This record gives sequence, C-alpha cells and structure tokens, in this order.
Amino acid sequence: MADKAKRTDRQSRRKQLSLAGHVSSWYPMSQAAPRPALIPINAVIFLGFPLAALVLVPWWGFSHGFTAAQWAWAVVFLYLNGLAITGGYHRLWSHKAYRAHWALRLWFALWGAGALQNSIMVWASDHRRHHRHVDDNARDPYSAGRGLWFSHMGWMLREYATNAEDFSNIPDLERDPIVTWQHRHYVALTTAMNLGLPLLLGWFLGDIIGTVLLVGLARLVANHHVTFFINSLAHFWGTRPYTESNSARDNGFLAFLTYGEGYHNFHHIFQNDYRNGIRWYQWDPTKWMIALCARVGLASDLTRVPAFRIRRALLDTQFERARRSLSRHRAGEPLLEKLEREYQLFTEAVNQWKALQAERYERRVHAIEDAIGEHRVALQQKWEQAALRTRLRELEFSLKMQQKRLGLLMAQVPAMSTAP
Repeated sequence: MADKAKRTDRQSRRKQLSLAGHVSSWYPMSQAAPRPALIPINAVIFLGFPLAALVLVPWWGFSHGFTAAQWAWAVVFLYLNGLAITGGYHRLWSHKAYRAHWALRLWFALWGAGALQNSIMVWASDHRRHHRHVDDNARDPYSAGRGLWFSHMGWMLREYATNAEDFSNIPDLERDPIVTWQHRHYVALTTAMNLGLPLLLGWFLGDIIGTVLLVGLARLVANHHVTFFINSLAHFWGTRPYTESNSARDNGFLAFLTYGEGYHNFHHIFQNDYRNGIRWYQWDPTKWMIALCARVGLASDLTRVPAFRIRRALLDTQFERARRSLSRHRAGEPLLEKLEREYQLFTEAVNQWKALQAERYERRVHAIEDAIGEHRVALQQKWEQAALRTRLRELEFSLKMQQKRLGLLMAQVPAMSTAP
C-alpha cells in the first residue's frame, strides 16, 4: 500500500508540473524579464514625428496646398540627407571604402546631421558591431533575428544592452577632427539643419509653415524609414546570391528606395567595396556619386573587390545549393559526381588565383625595393606584370565558363525529379 501511495504521489506531482508548463506557455509574459526602459526623446522622434506628419502634412496640403518648388526642395533635401548617410556615414566612415577630401567630409557631416540619425561616431560604431556580429541577438544592435519591427526601429526605442555606447571599435574616427567636431556639436547641428534651414527656405519661398512641414517634417520621416529599410526589409526580403551565412538580401526595389543600399547580400560579404550594385545597370546613386567625386579630386583610393573573388562567392553559394538539391534525389548520384568534379576544378582555380595574387604582391615588393634600378629592369617588371594580368584574366574566364556549366547541370534537376 505504501508503494502504491508513493507512485500516486509521484504521478500527481508530474501532472502538476505538466499543468504548470502549459500555463507558462500560454502566459509567457508572466515569466519574461521586464522590458528595458523607453527612451523618451527617441519615442518622440520615431513615433511622434511620423504621427504628426500623417496629420499635419495632409491637412496643410488640402487647406493651403504645396507649391512645385516646395516639393522639389523636399526631394533635394531627401537626397542630400540620404547620400550623406550612405556615402558618408556608411561607406566612408563605417567601412573605409574610399578616402575623401576634408571638404567632402564636412559636407557629409552637415547633411548627415540633418538626417537626425545620431552622430557619425555613434552610427559607425553601431554599424561596425552589426557587421561583426550580424544576426547575433546578444551582440548585433539591430539583429534581424529579433524580428522585423525590432530591426526596423524598435531597437532605438528602449535602453537595450546592445545599444550601450562603446567607441573602442572606431579609434580611426576618433582621430578625424571633422567627426569629433560633429559629435561634440551634434545637437546644435541637427537643429540648424532640420529647423533652421527649412525656416530660412520657407521665408525665401513665402510659406514658412508649409515648407517646415514638407521639407522639414515629411522629408525627415521619409528619410528615416528609407534608411531603416536597410536594417529590416533588406534582411528579410530578396535573394542571397553571394552568401547564405547571414540574413542579408539583395533587392533591386529596395535599392531604388535606399540610394543603392538594397544590394545588401553583396555588401555583407564585401563590405569594403565602395559599390553595392556592381553591375552598370544596378541602381546605386551612392556609387555614382563617389565615382564622380573621385573624378573631380574629392575622393580617392576607391576599393573594388576583384571580379574573381565576386565570381568565387557566387559559385561557392551555387555549389552549396546544388549539393543540397541533388542530395534529395536518389537518381541524382551521377549529377552529384559531375558536381564534385566541377568543384574540384573550382578549388584548383581558386588555389591558382591565390598563388598568382601572392606572386603579384612579391613582385610589387621587389619593384619598390628596386625603384632606383635600371630602365631595363622596369621594362622587364612591366612585362611580367602584364603576363600575370593575362593569367588572372584566364582564371576569371574559366570561372565564368564553370558557372555556365553549373547552370546547365542544375537545369537537369527538374527534369530528373519529374521523370518516372
């Protein structure tokens, strides 16, 4: 009887624990840690300003109307703010994709302050942490793993641990006098750019209130959410042709909205390239602006990832997808063997490319050491460099052909899956 009583007692306790588990699953907030405190000023900017724009801008438009000049200036301000963020805050200061003249850096610092997205130091520090710990919910400030709302703007509304200021990853920016000047005077600068300039423009156009509402408020809200799309939608919507190791996507429509930043999958694997859209037809006004600045002497040392590395990333991803697809089909073994042979050729091409790059570097070192040598030596080095470039082009072409063969191989998979 005692044993039976003990068994009954154990069963009763198990039922209680099971019931407690069900209750906790239905009411998770009872066990959840309290949410971090709301940041009032950010709530006003990122929640209050959009609500005010939704009410006041249509009201003024219907009751008084906006002129063509006001609309034109709103678009001009929108692009000046947007390009200062993408070309300055992002590609120049966060990723060092090129070098800029002090006049261009000052221009970016002013119009970047006008975008009201914090100082260069704070923005770049957060962004470098994002790239270093992408999709890590504990360390990425705006990790896509925490949801679309969080990565879009939720991360800025509360005092999350991942938002703590830490400038240890931007010692190079702390040595830039324009960056530190903007950081010290950020409140004054952003007030002048977001209120002072629209007021002055409104006085000039003869409609202060309408200009402040359209060029000031509506433009600011639009600029915020266009930028935030890069952190949110560009990690959820689109394709991943270059890498599947993170959530970043390429999306041509988002690129159109974000001044070229929508080619985000490329950017996350080749973050130091001054381009995001690498094809001539891909919409990337930030890339075109940087290239134009380089032509007139305002930018230099533009970083371009070699075409071979880009094609290598494409093929790496395609090989991985092909393996997954073929492994699901029993009849895919012959194709899988072909795939492995192609991958062996691919690996050999990559190793040859690395060897050629190492040889190229050695020749460059010797060229510097022998800079005062004879003219004959210089001619010989020029010939050897030309030969190296020819071999590199041959390797790039071989990868291009291999990519076509891989495409033909994978085209047989649908036919194979429908075969009886």
